[in-house]
This record gives sequence, C-alpha cells and structure tokens, in this order.
Amino acid sequence: MPEENQTSATVYSVDGSIARITLNRPEKRNALNDEVIAGLKSNLRSAAADQAVRVVVIAGAGKDFCSGADLSALQKIAQATIAENAADARSMMELFTLMRELPLPVIAAVHGRALAGGCGLASAADLVLAAESARFGYPEVKIGFVPAMVMAILKRNISEKQAFELITRGREITARRAYEIGLVNQVFADGTFEAEVQAYVGTFAEMSRSAVALSKTLLYQIDGLAFRDAIETGADVNVIARLSEDCKQGIAKFLKR
Repeated sequence: MPEENQTSATVYSVDGSIARITLNRPEKRNALNDEVIAGLKSNLRSAAADQAVRVVVIAGAGKDFCSGADLSALQKIAQATIAENAADARSMMELFTLMRELPLPVIAAVHGRALAGGCGLASAADLVLAAESARFGYPEVKIGFVPAMVMAILKRNISEKQAFELITRGREITARRAYEIGLVNQVFADGTFEAEVQAYVGTFAEMSRSAVALSKTLLYQIDGLAFRDAIETGADVNVIARLSEDCKQGIAKFLKR
C-alpha cells in the first residue's frame, strides 16, 4: 500500500520506488504560493532521504498542472519591499536548485495548463511528460514581469531563439509544439496519460539508484566546462561508479548469464 502524507498545499505519497508529489490546490488551478513551494521542498527532501525511492513525479490535482502564481502572491509582489521580493525570489530559486541537485530523477507529469511559474516548475524537472491537450507558456511579459530564473533552465533545454520567442511573446504553446522544441520529452494521449506515465516512471525501479544519481550529477556538472575538463570529470565519476556496490553486483549478475 502506498504511504501518504497530505498537507493543504501538497500531497506526498510513496508507492514502492515511486514518490509522487501532487500540487493540491485544484480550486486555484494549483497556483503557486509560499505554502506550495515549501511543501514541494519538504517533499523533495523526504524523497531523497528514502533509500527505497528511485524517482519523483510531480503532478497537479484537478484540471491543470499549475497556473503560476495566484492573485494573493501577485498582490504580495506589488506591495513588497526590495528585501521581501528578494527573499521571495530566492525561495523559488532554492526550489529549482533543489530539483536539479536532487540525487533522483524528477519528472513533471503535465496535464491541462502549465503557465508562468507552473511552466517554470515543469521546465526545472529532469523530464517532462505531457498529455496531448496540455499547454505551456510564459505570459509574464504581459503584466510587465520577467520569467527571470527560468531562463537559466530554458537556455539549457532549448535553443536560444526558441527560448526568446517563449519568454517575449507570452503565448501558450501546445504539448506537441513543446515536444518539437525540446521542452517536453514525451506526449501521451489524454485517455491513456496516467497509465503511460506510470509505465514510463516504473522503468526507473529497475535502475541502480547510485548510477542514476551519478549520471544526473555529472550531466549537469559538466555544463559549461571545457571539453578536457568535462571528460576528466567524467573519468573521475567513472572510477567512483566502478567502486559502487551496485556496479559490482551488476557486473557479477551480468557475468553469470
């Protein structure tokens, strides 16, 4: 039976090797606020601490994945001091950084709309799975705002020109278009979305936790390094992987075939 821990903002559950974080504000289209962001951070840390967990899935309750900041959050931004706005921005920055540094694959399962901060949340995941009818977008420029922190992610996910178009035109794009430009990994039919996500995510149960963690860390660590530095870093990780218990057991099992 899956273990479940529910707060007013998020629901965290573990079923075997899969940890699932569900944004739990369907009446607000799962809009982000301080409580949601705090819940996500707490849930991600719980998943990392659980040695049985192999993968984390972030999804949304109700009709949408996440519509971005809610009205109260926008009002807070408009009335806050520089220091308060800086603290608020850093909180979101810490969430994106935590997702990238987590020693587990983080998968966004997107149905409905993923807009503004919600699109940023999906983009910050290691993998994005989308329902056919899902839509993505960064409409911040329409209210004079900037999707600032997500640019560090977009520049690493899609081409510069595609990123420029997304953040300056503020228009929604379809799941298929998001797939074409590299923002989404897989698009599944609406009717089979949950089953397809479960099957996709389930494959991580068969993988070595340590090998996946090392692979994720190395992939992001070499970003921006010169070729020689990157390949030398890879050699170091190669040695670490060889000495791991998972690798020793894996080789032994392979040789017995």
